[in-house]
Amino acid sequence: MILHLHHRYRTLGGEERAIGLLRALTTERLGEPTALLERDSAATGGARAAAGLLAGGLRPDEVADAVRAHGARIVHAHNLHPTFGVRALRAARAAGAAVVLQLHNYRLVCAVATCVRDGVDCTLCHGRDTRPGLRHRCRGGLAEGLAYAAGIARQQRGLLEACDVIVVPSAAALARLRELGVALPDERIHVVPHPLAAPAATGPDPDGPAVVTGRLAPEKGAAVAIEAARITGRPLVVAGGGPDEPALRAAAADLPQVRLAGWLGADELERLRAGASVELVPSLAHETFGLAAAEAMLRGLPVVASDVGGLRELVPDDARVPPGDPVALAAAWERLAGDAAAGHRQRDAARLLTDPARVAQRLAGAYAAARA
Repeated sequence: MILHLHHRYRTLGGEERAIGLLRALTTERLGEPTALLERDSAATGGARAAAGLLAGGLRPDEVADAVRAHGARIVHAHNLHPTFGVRALRAARAAGAAVVLQLHNYRLVCAVATCVRDGVDCTLCHGRDTRPGLRHRCRGGLAEGLAYAAGIARQQRGLLEACDVIVVPSAAALARLRELGVALPDERIHVVPHPLAAPAATGPDPDGPAVVTGRLAPEKGAAVAIEAARITGRPLVVAGGGPDEPALRAAAADLPQVRLAGWLGADELERLRAGASVELVPSLAHETFGLAAAEAMLRGLPVVASDVGGLRELVPDDARVPPGDPVALAAAWERLAGDAAAGHRQRDAARLLTDPARVAQRLAGAYAAARA
């Protein structure tokens, strides 16, 4: 039995999707059941979140009880802040489980986890020095900023010491964490991409719109795609929700060819991509993987993405553009829209990286190393 720990974010995104994919892979390919112990930021008040950050987590007994109740041999931890923390990992070990810590983002150092500030890449916080994030009010208010700056700095070393294995979704994520001053030991690192089964390829619709899918936060760069739509005059559908939605609606108010579709269910998203000419992934952040890009590519839909982070390992060179550059994005959009041959090549590239059988082997290796 594998017990997953995760504190859900205020705005849901790719991490929750990735956890679901890993759990399904574990059951289907490794033949092992899983369980999920989850807490939710939407139900966590500011005072409780601050207490959890500063104390290294709240109610570690709940984790120990879950390990014993499920007979879990491994605890696979994802986002631990603010209420699980290092005490959850220590409790899991004390209850007899090995611990795998998966780093989906940069929250070991960065209070907002993305290393993006005011629309640009930011690595001012380094190692355990989180004071720049506090000075720049990256978490907004002073009280929340203080709690995150102090909590992250105090827990960083303990989190790394309290796990047996560390998993990252790409070599780019590992390189960025080291650039940020995180001392990650080579012998405990495992690179495990997200597993995705390749559906029947639909290919692009030459007459369809471009699409942007996912969480609408400033670092995802949907505003850059809207500016590219202004340049090309081509139709664009932005599917998703999040804190940046009001600003994006304002930016597109004078562009009749741009539609914000809101959150879409899986079937609705599938239909949207089936009728699209290209998917744009204009991220400003140093992505640790690029789940939306991989899902589109596996459907034979060509992708244009920012030349950052894990997207460099996934998206071919000729389909990447400098982040934050609407002119370059517009040019690549016009070049690749409706290009079925490009979609076919990208599909093959994505399958090499995300093939469930290969990913299962890597995940099994990480679990075996944790138990050893």
